[in-house]
Amino acid sequence: MSALIPPQHGAWAFLALPLALGAAAAPADPVQVLLAVTWVVAYPWSYAALGVSRPRVRRQFLRPFAIWSVLLIPAALALWVARPWLVWIGLIYAALFAVNVAYARRRDERSLANGVVFIVECAGIVPLMWAVAVGGRGWTVPPFGEAPAQVWILTLVCLLVLTGSTLHVKSLIRERADPRYSRYSRAFALASVPAAVGLAWWWGLPAGWWLLVPFIVMLARAYAVRQPIRAGLIGAVELLTFVLAAAAAFLAV
Repeated sequence: MSALIPPQHGAWAFLALPLALGAAAAPADPVQVLLAVTWVVAYPWSYAALGVSRPRVRRQFLRPFAIWSVLLIPAALALWVARPWLVWIGLIYAALFAVNVAYARRRDERSLANGVVFIVECAGIVPLMWAVAVGGRGWTVPPFGEAPAQVWILTLVCLLVLTGSTLHVKSLIRERADPRYSRYSRAFALASVPAAVGLAWWWGLPAGWWLLVPFIVMLARAYAVRQPIRAGLIGAVELLTFVLAAAAAFLAV
């Protein structure tokens, strides 16, 4: 079953957060539903594709790859028909995915550098939610420079939240024996608070103060949550911070 459904349960929250933040900053449009479906299905497809790229485990991933391809291809084609210019965005994501493949083939897909690539892939969905709502059916990419400031602020919020979460979880699980990750996690959480103050000011006060809430909670959990702790509880706390970030975005609008 693990070959069909990726075992990294926290990754699903990483997929959902940029969709929620993008929805908060963009006008509603049915094409956003297509983008959301394609984006979510692309994750288990990519997990299976990475497995297929590794000769030693290729056989067990062939069936999941076929199943998710059957679901992904129609969704991606429908999205492309609705917004042909997405082919250019797709090339960028293909290049980023090539980096993921390279790490997988080296059996180093859990590295921090590969995690940063995934974070960039996720954060890019925030402005895309705006772009598919306002973009036409031609081949010209929407002018991202004309996107409202809120779109870019929430993109930065997404980057900060996902990076902070990645460092925190690594410090408690995979890199728990390396004390540097605890320092990195706490330092990043601390630095994120003044960054969030700047984003709140950019957004406009007083509504922008909502954006500060999840970062205060993340700072508190970086210092309060320590080893030993069950993985399920770690995930629950991280999910709470994601929900707070999404709620803050909608309350600030």
